[in-house]
This record gives sequence, structure tokens and C-alpha cells, in this order.
Amino acid sequence: MARLRAPADEQRQQEALHGHDDAGGEKDVAGGGGGGGNESNKKARAGLCGVLRERKVVDLARAKRRLVEVPYTATLAHTANALLAARVSAVAVAAPPGHWIGAGGSMILESDPATGAVRKHYIGMVNMLDILAHIAEASDEAEADGEEAVDLDRRMAVPVSSVIGHSLEGLTLWTLHPNTSVLDCMETFSKGVHRALVPLESSADNLVAVELVESAPGYRMLTQMDVVRFLRAHGAELSGVLSRTVRELRAVNENVFAVASDAKVIDAVKAMRAASLTAVPVVDDAAAAAGAETLQDGKGKKAIETFSATDLRDCPVARLQPWLGISVTEFKRKVAEYRANSTPAVPGADATATGTPAVDYAATPAAAVAAGDDEKHQEEEQLLVTCSPESTLGEAIEAAAARHVHRLWVVDEEGLLVGMVSLTDILRSVREAALGEDRELHSIVSS
Repeated sequence: MARLRAPADEQRQQEALHGHDDAGGEKDVAGGGGGGGNESNKKARAGLCGVLRERKVVDLARAKRRLVEVPYTATLAHTANALLAARVSAVAVAAPPGHWIGAGGSMILESDPATGAVRKHYIGMVNMLDILAHIAEASDEAEADGEEAVDLDRRMAVPVSSVIGHSLEGLTLWTLHPNTSVLDCMETFSKGVHRALVPLESSADNLVAVELVESAPGYRMLTQMDVVRFLRAHGAELSGVLSRTVRELRAVNENVFAVASDAKVIDAVKAMRAASLTAVPVVDDAAAAAGAETLQDGKGKKAIETFSATDLRDCPVARLQPWLGISVTEFKRKVAEYRANSTPAVPGADATATGTPAVDYAATPAAAVAAGDDEKHQEEEQLLVTCSPESTLGEAIEAAAARHVHRLWVVDEEGLLVGMVSLTDILRSVREAALGEDRELHSIVSS
């Protein structure tokens, strides 16, 4: 069983600063019953780490809608429709227990709350990039065979279980113990894990994260955005770090790749898959180097919009074939028109149960999953969201959460790209700042 635990020095700091006994009461760090040691401990706990340690991921997960899933027998067409109908970036793939090895060797099981009997096994996670990567592979094969076009209907009729792991994110399936602190959750998410399943109840040891084995009556999907929204909601308590600039916190990633506005969708998808990217800025044709590769260095160029997995998700399956050959700019325009004319998902229903999906997918439960905040931000996420190197981390968090984007393009005074700040960068920066402050407070307590 592979488990990710907090480093030993962090655990010792937590024990020294929290001083909790088994009954939940506070111990005096100095060993006495009360007095100055306990008072110093309380002051230490009031820091940034204290805020992030006190809240548990189950508190965030309980507010989430029910898990959106598809059965392992679902076709790629049904899965793409599930992503579109539920307005989510990824869906869990469920199979009967005992027949599959999950992504990364995981055994994430859902059990009956009354009897404890295992009902299903979550074998992986699939997003739209997995599906598009599958189509891109078919395009390469068609070109090699001298064929003019991909038989999309045939490619979309394969079971979803066959594409698990086509993108980097699908290679592993993570869970977080319900009592994992937000701080420890940020350790996992700051390493590039975008989402994890959180059991609402768990009999497992009190671990930070589990990669292999978990069994619970029900799960919720916790994402990087959920944690960023938590930081936003606690801005007053976290003002010390949120008032610092993204440059100062080293949150700016200077490696930024872009595509030209006239790049074909299928070529952009192939390039993004090869580089394990979920989004790229689209730059002016005039700024794009003549004869350059589809994916090019975006630094010093003018970004006009973003091409992302969300655009791919919102493309209806019936339009996918003819739209793969058009430019990314035209594709985004068509997707925006489709969004404006489509009927939003109906809130409040459960996800698809394990089994064979109905032919009329619009009538299935997964098509009626709550749209939540995603619906409210459909317009905002189409805008190019930027910040400057001198923007505060609080401003970056506000922009990301308000516009529901997973990265901000960092631009200079002339509006030219200098880098990006992703949710991974934000969570890493906050965690590092919290641990740095924690070490300082610990030194004060110890001195």
C-alpha cells in the first residue's frame, strides 16, 4: 500500500504547536498544566499553519455535489456527453468489484452503508483530453495509412475503460482521508494532482493521502479549485501571505507554451497531449513564428484567448468530427455559440449508476447532475484572465475563483506574456509560506 505521509519534521512541529491529547484537549508544550507555555502554544497555533491545519478536507467535501461517474462499459461518446451535461472536467469510471486493477494499482471501492458489502470499484478517471488523445492517435494512424479522415463514430464507440491513462492525470487515482488537513491536502495538490476522491466516512488509518486502497459508502470529488476557494473565503485570516506578490512568492512559472490562432484543433490537441498540457494561450498569427511547430514559446507574445480542456469538453460529440479540422479561434467561437443555445443541466440528480448507459443520454441521471458554480461562470471563463508579476496572491486567487479558471497568464506592462500562475503554483506558494511561518513561530516558542 503506497501512502503519502507528512514529513517527520512537519509532524513534530504539528505535535509541538497543536498539543492535542486523545480527548481533544490542549497540552502544555512545556509539560505543565497551564501557564506561559500553553499561552505561547496558543499564539503559535494562531498562525497561517494553524488556520490550514484546523480545517479538514471532509468539511470541504460535504458541500460538494454527488460524484459524477460513468460505468466502465460506457462508450466514449456517452462519456463525452456526461462531461458536457454535468459541466465537469473529469468523471470517475466505475466497474464491478473483483474484475479490474485500478489506475496505478488503486483499489478505490464503494461499499453498501448498511451491510459493508462492496458495490463498485473506481478504476480510474477520464477527462476530455483522454478522449481527444484517443482521437488524435487515430488521426496519426489514418495519416500513416494514407486515409483522409478518422472514422470518428467507430473511435467513439469503444468503451471508456480503454482510454484510462491516455493523459498523465489518468495514470493515478488519489483519495484523501476525511481527516486530512487542508494544509496536507495542499501538499498533494501542489505536486500536480488536480483532484482526489474524499470518502465521507473511512475506517482507514489517519493518513494524508492514499494511492492504493480505500473502501467507503460514498465519495465526493475534491479539486484544486475547491481549496483555492477556501483560501479566498479565509482571506482575512491569510492576509499575511495573500498580500505578497506572485513574483515575491515565486509563483510565476516562466515556461509558457502557446498556439497560433490559426492552428487546427486536432494539431493543438496532439501537441497538448504530447506536452501534458490542459490549456494554452492563443497568440496572434502576426506574433507566431513562421513555420513554427504547433506548440511554441509564448513568452513575449500577445495572448488573445485561451484554448483549454473546457472548450473541448463543451464541444458536442455530433459536431466533433467537422470541427477538429478548423482553427482553434473558430472552434472557440462555435463552442461559445453552442453554449449560448444549449439547455443547462438540471440540478439535484444523482450520477449514472454502474451498468449500461441508456441510448438517450439526455434522459439519464448523469445528464441531470447539478451544474453548480460551473454554470455561473460559463461566460467568465471565456475571457482571457491575466495578472502581472506584481499582482498579489490574493488578487490572483480572486481572479481564478471568480472567473473559474485554473491558470492566469502573467503579462508585462505591454500585455506580452512572461509566464503563468496555475492553481498548482498558488497552492504550493501558500503551503511553503505557511510552513516557513510555522518554523519561525516554532523557534519563538522553543526559545
